[in-house]
Amino acid sequence: MKNEEAVKRLKTVEGHVRGVQRMISEGEYCIDVIRQIQAVQSALNKVSKMVLEEHMNSCLIKAVRGDEPDERERVLQEIADIYEAATKV
Repeated sequence: MKNEEAVKRLKTVEGHVRGVQRMISEGEYCIDVIRQIQAVQSALNKVSKMVLEEHMNSCLIKAVRGDEPDERERVLQEIADIYEAATKV
C-alpha cells in the first residue's frame, strides 16, 4: 500500500462526510443521506482493507518468519481480533 493513496482516499472520504453534514443541515431526503453514508462507509472499508493488506504483507509475514513465538501469536491474535470486530453488526 502506498501511504499517498490511502491519504488521498481519506481526503475524499472527508469531503463526502462534509457533504453528508450539509445534506442533513439542509434537510435533504433521508434515503439520499443514507446512500451517501453508505458510500462513506464503503470508502472507509476500502482504506481499511488496504491497511490490513499492507500489515499482512509486512508485519504479519515478519512475525511468522521470526524466531519469537510470542510475537507470532500476538500478531495472529490481532488479525483474529480485527476479523471478529469487522464481522460484528
